[in-house]
Amino acid sequence: MDELLGRRVPYSAEAEQAVLGSMLIDPRCIPDVIGAVKADDFYVQANKEIFETVFSMFSFGQTVDPVTVLDGMKARGVLHDGSRQYLLDMMAVTPTAANVLEYAAIVRDRALLRALASVGEEITNMVYSGSGQADSVLEAAERKIYALSRDRGEGGLTPVASVVQRVFEAISEAAESESSIPGLSTGLPDLDRAILGLGPGDFTIVAARPGMGKTSMALNIARSVGKTSGKTVAFFSLEMSREQLVTRLLSAEGLVDGKKLQTGRLTDDDWRRVSAAANVLSATDIRIDDNPSLTVADMNAQCRRLKNLGLVVVDYLQLMQSAGSGNSWANESRVQAVSDISRMMKIMAKELGVPVLCLSQLSRAFTQRKDKRPMLSDLRESGAIEQDADAVLALHREGAYDPEYENPNEVELILLKNRRGETGTIYLSWLPEYTSFMPLDKRHEE
Repeated sequence: MDELLGRRVPYSAEAEQAVLGSMLIDPRCIPDVIGAVKADDFYVQANKEIFETVFSMFSFGQTVDPVTVLDGMKARGVLHDGSRQYLLDMMAVTPTAANVLEYAAIVRDRALLRALASVGEEITNMVYSGSGQADSVLEAAERKIYALSRDRGEGGLTPVASVVQRVFEAISEAAESESSIPGLSTGLPDLDRAILGLGPGDFTIVAARPGMGKTSMALNIARSVGKTSGKTVAFFSLEMSREQLVTRLLSAEGLVDGKKLQTGRLTDDDWRRVSAAANVLSATDIRIDDNPSLTVADMNAQCRRLKNLGLVVVDYLQLMQSAGSGNSWANESRVQAVSDISRMMKIMAKELGVPVLCLSQLSRAFTQRKDKRPMLSDLRESGAIEQDADAVLALHREGAYDPEYENPNEVELILLKNRRGETGTIYLSWLPEYTSFMPLDKRHEE
């Protein structure tokens, strides 16, 4: 079709041959090449078949040279009459293997141009087919472009050999890291050990009744990630304003009474603490959106544009509008709406490759039980929340129900679900004046 329209498909046969020739001349460059290009980046079918053969042989630790590659091609059923001469010609025209990454960059660049052209054609077809409203077409277009920018396709079967390589790289990074957990630290050591931190693609729910400290827990975790990881934290608040959230952050970071901050009745020492806290928070990249009408699609679109995203926080699930169209829950089942949103948020976490922390209300029904500790079934309009989540954390403070409880500020962080390990209970101390949590054994240190 492109030839009929007089358009030349973007590819460089010379660069493709130079990459393959370099791999045959000096097999030591193969790991670098595999990290730079993939089989689908090659436009010429013969070149793609040779690369796939070399990739397979390298993955299984086999020797790579012209003779063994020809034998491998034969075993794979891709050996042709002129294959031997083609390999020899490639090696002859390749100046040096030292420039292999430059050749690979050209191959990758042409592949990206072809992918962009393909996506552009798909978007054009969606527009003219009348397959959806402008917002839905824009959302689909952004997702396709984002998949290219993140160097990821939208699904498809992937050879296990390439996945094994990525897993080994992740294990190696974890081994070299000074941290004892693979994910981002929540700032609560016991919780980090239990869930191994907040990992890429994790969808974590923090659930509680109103007044138990859901937002404070989310702010604690966002503040910890912002300070220790150097990554961007996107905080979407559908209930509280930016100013209210930042006031809480200043109170928790500076250990200054929140009521004093709101009234301005601060001592000289308080001012020093607030000033120091402001400097610390200003050095982080925590971004807040307090639009109460956000949908998952809105959040996803904003997050795709962040280059150094580390964590997404949503406060809270039941306030969100339902999928794409922005219709309110008055027009549909609340349970189905929450289930749809929960599923979309899990997909968002996986697509963005970062952890998503979402707050959720608990049903009022469990407060009628004698034991008021939450259970998974207490998730309000639970639907598929417990199924989609990788971890479900519930906050419980017995002092909120029993005025005579001996330690009214003792908090139980109950792990109702944990795909990374065991369930159980972590004990924390609630500091109401700072709207903050800390490990129970540290409650008297400050």
